[in-house]
Amino acid sequence: MPVAAVVISVLVMAMCTVGAQGPLAVVLPPLIVGGAVAAAVWAVRRSRTDRTAYESRLTAWAASEAVLAERLRIARDLHDIVSHGLGLITVRAAATRHLPKPAEVQTALTDIEDASRRATAELRRMLTVLREPSAASRRAPVDNLDDLPGIVHGASLAGLRTRLTVEPLGSVSEGVQVAVCRTVREALSNAARYAGPTDVRVGVYRDGTHVVVTVADAGPSVDGWLASPGAGHGLAGLRERIDSLGGTLSAEHVDGGFRITARIWDGTA
Repeated sequence: MPVAAVVISVLVMAMCTVGAQGPLAVVLPPLIVGGAVAAAVWAVRRSRTDRTAYESRLTAWAASEAVLAERLRIARDLHDIVSHGLGLITVRAAATRHLPKPAEVQTALTDIEDASRRATAELRRMLTVLREPSAASRRAPVDNLDDLPGIVHGASLAGLRTRLTVEPLGSVSEGVQVAVCRTVREALSNAARYAGPTDVRVGVYRDGTHVVVTVADAGPSVDGWLASPGAGHGLAGLRERIDSLGGTLSAEHVDGGFRITARIWDGTA
């Protein structure tokens, strides 16, 4: 941290003045004080700049996640409600083909069946568009386990003191790797918002057919720290993502801090 480096530098320079005599004893202390003040101002400004940049990236990521969550919600609603209704119309219309009926009714039912099939095909196309990322997103790299050190290091810009432990996992599917990275990012975001500068331990390991992610913070380390809650949808969206992969997500207060644990089923094990 810049502030720690400044403090150490000042202490070293102060020790150099011990026992000094003559003009050096008069000139050196003011120089040390002036240099310490300038270095401290620089360190504070640098820390604030880094934190602002991190929060900007975090806000952009949260907005992207919110859009993705809304797209997935709309896709689920269309699939569960509209698609089911259209399918029922198609089946009922097709089931009347063998029944005796006037020609006008036969024509009407045939039109209904054809229209419902076309609408179902169009709905499936729309669902594919909603569930797939945009063209720009497809060109962007997908989160994978190699990104974990960068994600954890980025959290240090918000003042978090992080420690990452990743045990050998073997082969891990792409979807699970994305879920692992999203879990770590969301948990670190929560720690930065609610606990402020604190110690955070991040662990990733395999437990049989599951990949387990734990992110535990030590709670606020600054007296009077004011939490800055987000929209409140982060953990809910993360839980939905992990549930869709056959996993579970738990969040609990532990020893004055907060711990998030994700158990994600990995079919490649």
